[in-house]
Amino acid sequence: MENNFSQYRGEYIKRGRLKKIEKYVESDIFIVTYGDGLANVNINDLVSFHKSHGKIATLTGVLPPSRFGNLSVDGNVIKEFVEKPQTSGQYVNGGFFVFNREIFDNLTCDDSCDLEMGVLDHLAEKGELMMYEHCKDWMCMDTIRDTEYLNKLWYSNKAFWKVWE
Repeated sequence: MENNFSQYRGEYIKRGRLKKIEKYVESDIFIVTYGDGLANVNINDLVSFHKSHGKIATLTGVLPPSRFGNLSVDGNVIKEFVEKPQTSGQYVNGGFFVFNREIFDNLTCDDSCDLEMGVLDHLAEKGELMMYEHCKDWMCMDTIRDTEYLNKLWYSNKAFWKVWE
């Protein structure tokens, strides 16, 4: 028996899930997140960017932190230690989206409809997918280790995603 889940970033996500909310979305644009990542994305700026280009979809591109601490050494002497530094490499999908209602025309409710592997790449091919650059903090929470690290940041008042108060 085939299951209806796809593996994505270390977790299982039900396929066809976005189309199933269509009847509840009343606005012309709406925001979606996976819920397994934390960031200090300015939502107002993200939505403004989306409105400015007129395409169907915007995803937030992030530069993921390294999974390991970086060492700056002189011989065997550690001069600097930086835990999970920001990388200077490729952008990845940060999991924060803004969609026009037209996204629903590209989705089905069935289990073969996969947002990540199917819909987003199709929108990219059609020139309907834009990236909002988020060069600030972002981190996924895929593992117990991630959760423990993020909880440590929260309880030490260093939670980069806490942008309210």
